[in-house]
Amino acid sequence: MIILSSSDGFNHPFSSEITPRSTYLDRRALLKRMAVGAAGASLAAWASRSALAQATSIPRPGKLAALAGARSGVSGASTVEAITSYQHASSYNNFYEFGTDKSDPARRAGTLKTNPWTVSVEGLVNKPQSFDLDDLLKLSPMEERIYRLRCVEGWSMVIPWVGYSLAALIKQVQPQGSAKYVEFFTLADPAMMPGLRSNVLQWPYVEALRLDEALHPLSMLAFGMYGEVLPNQNGAPVRLVVPWKYGFKSGKSLVKIRFTEKEPPTSWNMSAPQEYGFYSNVNPEVSHPRWSQATERRIGEEGGLLAKRRKTLMFNGYEPQVGQLYAGMDLKKNY
Repeated sequence: MIILSSSDGFNHPFSSEITPRSTYLDRRALLKRMAVGAAGASLAAWASRSALAQATSIPRPGKLAALAGARSGVSGASTVEAITSYQHASSYNNFYEFGTDKSDPARRAGTLKTNPWTVSVEGLVNKPQSFDLDDLLKLSPMEERIYRLRCVEGWSMVIPWVGYSLAALIKQVQPQGSAKYVEFFTLADPAMMPGLRSNVLQWPYVEALRLDEALHPLSMLAFGMYGEVLPNQNGAPVRLVVPWKYGFKSGKSLVKIRFTEKEPPTSWNMSAPQEYGFYSNVNPEVSHPRWSQATERRIGEEGGLLAKRRKTLMFNGYEPQVGQLYAGMDLKKNY
């Protein structure tokens, strides 16, 4: 509803004051334009709210135990893009501990035993300790965050994770002033992980972040997705999710976190340093040596391998939130 007062410089359209017809018609036309504009704005706002509601009203797959999370208030934590189906997100995975084919983790990860589970935190912290899974689940309120996931291989997904900011755990252990980096170690148990028999990487799988990256609110410890606990193939029972970096930076099935002063070596950087740098921020302007990173294929979209590719966004679309972390850095050198 549009209300025009005398302070607006117009007579109210229902005023009894006599107005010349030409002036009245001009005002009526203006009112009509304003009404259409307001209606358009209202419709756009409604559509935006509707899209957000649709994106955050995610039906449970009914496959695993429920794990609910409140809607996150962290800036950038809820994209309104179409969510990748659970079927695709849980069956198209990189988890080399179970094999190098995309279907291997879903077929083989049933051997992973996630209870009991312990994550030890050590290194340059004042309060080193081991957390069992129950401790971690109670450490901070669960949130649902809908993040874009961009793989270095040129494909992407949109996944609703359940967990909380990694910073909650970091604050518990109180890093020392000399701590500058955080390492994350994935379980390496040959009895449960047949892929460890290959020499594709050095085991255990290790990833790392700068401490300020790890403390960023978007960096997340995830315990679930799609309103349920994590499937084994997606990194159960707890994994890292860093949405502005290529997916391999988000270590799965974590068993140890260590704080260090010097930049630690990481698995892919050790395996192929000319291809995988320490930072591995999503950057459409820096190509992989064997392919461009300018575009990506969204898994599950109609057309499959022939679907139209979409442009990749700087920092995977999270530049407003994280760009300041890299102010003054040469992002081609520090790839």
